[in-house]
Amino acid sequence: MWRGFPLFPEAASTIASGVDTIYLFLVALSLLLSAGIFLAIFYFAVRFRRRHPGEVPAPVHGSLPLELFWSFTPFVIMMIVFGWGTSLYFRNYNPPAGAMEIFVVGKQWMWKIQHPEGQREINELHVPVGQPVKLTLATEDVIHSFYVPAFRVKMDAIPGRYTSLWFHATRPGRYHLFCAEYCGNQHSKMGGTVHVLEQPEYEAWISGAARGRSMAESGEELFQRLGCFTCHRADMPGRGPVLEGVFGNPVTLQDGRRVIADEAYLRESILNPGVKIVAGYRTRMPTFQGQINEEQLMQIIAYIKSLPPKGRLDTEP
Repeated sequence: MWRGFPLFPEAASTIASGVDTIYLFLVALSLLLSAGIFLAIFYFAVRFRRRHPGEVPAPVHGSLPLELFWSFTPFVIMMIVFGWGTSLYFRNYNPPAGAMEIFVVGKQWMWKIQHPEGQREINELHVPVGQPVKLTLATEDVIHSFYVPAFRVKMDAIPGRYTSLWFHATRPGRYHLFCAEYCGNQHSKMGGTVHVLEQPEYEAWISGAARGRSMAESGEELFQRLGCFTCHRADMPGRGPVLEGVFGNPVTLQDGRRVIADEAYLRESILNPGVKIVAGYRTRMPTFQGQINEEQLMQIIAYIKSLPPKGRLDTEP
């Protein structure tokens, strides 16, 4: 692209070229079909115009090959687009194993970002070049949308649930971060910058940035302060299931269903404990809805995720 007249933002991630390619293909296909339709209209208007008032057009008996052509050809084109788009979507949807995980909370009108090591940022995100990064998104109020044009990634932060996106930055630099969902009268000011650093620069930043307790340490403090340890005990049977090693494993519920204990399951179990009750236990846990915010909820989940397997997992009755 011309640098003086760019048609697209800089392509700075591994998925950017794939997104641009299918977009250009769709634009070219639309232009080609539009041109063909208008040329056909013009040709038929001239070729088959009525030349005198008494002219009667010859009857048209139809053509099976022609009917098959204009029915089958668009179907093939649409299936190519569908297959291409689906393949790109699934490739971009699932983050690779070992991706760096960062937690993002949207709030009118800012992005609050937590690194697992304890560093926090507002409207700034520092990441290393050449390493996959997974963002787990939540919101404290309305719908927001995390959008980095240079990476060709955009994902809504939706109230009451977690969403995620990932990217693999390929070029160091500073890139614009926007909220792409109208979220109030200061929506246009809800932006920021993603800083992509070379690995030595990132290590210098991560070691020099203001660091408090890690997310797991903060989550452990909340776990103790809220009294969760009195029911979820690893040393003896408690009133709640053991949480050591539960993350990522199947959990059997009272109704016989088996679900995976992921972030969404843990979030729901903390805020609405009566929805999915583990087999062998009764509904005794109080709801923490309104008592902790999204940042604290992410910290508690980070603590639970950090617990290694210890003894028997109470995921079975």
